Amino acid sequence: MRRTAFSIPLLLVVAMMGCRSSSTNQASPSQPATPPAPEITKAIAVLHPTKGHDVHGIVTFTRTPGGIRVVADVQNLEPGAHGFHIHEYGDCSADDGTSAGGHFNPTGMPHGGRHAEKRHVGDLGNITADASGRARAEFVDAHLSFEGTTSIIGRAVIIHARADDLKSQPSGAAGPRVACGVIGIAKP
Repeated sequence: MRRTAFSIPLLLVVAMMGCRSSSTNQASPSQPATPPAPEITKAIAVLHPTKGHDVHGIVTFTRTPGGIRVVADVQNLEPGAHGFHIHEYGDCSADDGTSAGGHFNPTGMPHGGRHAEKRHVGDLGNITADASGRARAEFVDAHLSFEGTTSIIGRAVIIHARADDLKSQPSGAAGPRVACGVIGIAKP
């Protein structure tokens, strides 16, 4: 009987301590819960030239119901087509842009053009410069996103010296990287 009388108060103490410790992990009424992060609606990459080049520009990415609207404005390119890709790392520290890694390809697809059924998420095709060296492109891409495994936030935009042939593996034989910019969250 004595053992039972001692066990009941001990169980009550243990149960009360368990309740107390779980209540201390919850936000108190005086401390509001952390609000959810705002939805990302726009991103931007400011392109800087790699060593030996003078290419620069801006690429904006804006959420739309059909995907991400991409608007690119690039200057000082050689006239003609140039590979236009999103690469896996947001690192433009190497003189030649190679620190940005390969094409962004989280789905393990082969290289292809922007309209190919199977392609890297980062395959944006080509951007074409006019006689003055200016290239402008605008399109909506349903493969790109601002969250999840296909998020482009924190990755790099690369402009290449030559046209992407849209078929050579793994990167379209577009030649050296002439500009690099990291994609960051933009003010809406």
